[in-house]
Amino acid sequence: MSRQRILASLAGVAAAGALTVVMPASPAAAAADCAAAWSSSKVYTGGMTASYKGRNWSAKWWTQNETPGVTTSGVWADKGACGGGTTTPAPSPSSAPSCNHPAWAAGRAYKTGDVVRYTDGRYYRAEHDNPGYDPVISTWYWEPYACSGGSTPTPTPTGPSTPSGFVVSEAQFNQMFPNRNPFYTYKGLTAALGAYPGFAKTGTDTVRKQEAAAFLANVNHETGGLVHVVEQNTANYSHYCDRSQSYGCPAGQSAYYGRGPIQLSWNFNYKAAGDALGINLLSNPNLVQTDSAVAWKTALWYWNTQNGPGTMTPHNAMVNGRGFGETIRSINGSLECGGRNPAQVQSRVNSYQRFTQILGTTPGSNLTC
Repeated sequence: MSRQRILASLAGVAAAGALTVVMPASPAAAAADCAAAWSSSKVYTGGMTASYKGRNWSAKWWTQNETPGVTTSGVWADKGACGGGTTTPAPSPSSAPSCNHPAWAAGRAYKTGDVVRYTDGRYYRAEHDNPGYDPVISTWYWEPYACSGGSTPTPTPTGPSTPSGFVVSEAQFNQMFPNRNPFYTYKGLTAALGAYPGFAKTGTDTVRKQEAAAFLANVNHETGGLVHVVEQNTANYSHYCDRSQSYGCPAGQSAYYGRGPIQLSWNFNYKAAGDALGINLLSNPNLVQTDSAVAWKTALWYWNTQNGPGTMTPHNAMVNGRGFGETIRSINGSLECGGRNPAQVQSRVNSYQRFTQILGTTPGSNLTC
């Protein structure tokens, strides 16, 4: 099996095979004192703080040389003016004057409290800072919003229904993974799709098939053809507990090893994914290896909401024409892209080309990174 390292490899833990996308920090009041000044050469990990131009900032995940308040990646959370200043409160729904909020734009950075009009005509409010994630992708970053004062207020949606008509049939799924572990069921995958209704449901039929093929090709690479459910190197198990997190490791020191289609690992990844999905994975990480739908949901969580070591989510890469190579960068670019491991890149590309052929579509351009 080829276990992949996402973001954590940049922080010097590639040997442990860790995924280190960190859940964004919650807004908080400004600190009374300024933290240590931000340094472009210093590595910051999730929860670490720095001050820049009179404000305190908190890193949401691994970062280096990304200027607080300037970079558009969304890695830095503004904690307010330091040295006795105050944080400007985010606007609340009750303060919205009307329904004439601006249209949502992919890739534009949004702050907590921003209200946008989505392409479906509905309004959404940013629950947490984000670099332009699709409002229907995750309830962690956006919430439905009923604005006031407009002549025809848009009703608040009750949540997406479970999508139907997945572009990959069960027969095609079985053809892609002839030797898969019985745990990775087609039913579990289709049951998980409701968590991210934009996945393989955005754009033309070709784009939808390409995204499904790209997701499954990367998953194929991560799990050795959907064979491995858990990380095979048990010697790594005790490494994945970061006790610097305030919530610690309630399930135990060795409980957060790699599981599922993306080999989710580390306590903070289980917490981030669990919070986004509404499942307490921090206290019960074993769900990722015992519940097929939950396992698939964690893979879709990463695919649809996390940039990894890349500059965009794999979902955005596929629906915005950036190509399969950009999904590799978002999943394991720090170890494979830029000539670091061309054989691994080609392995992913080969799977993607085979899967697009099975789905009766073309692979498109920009296949490598």
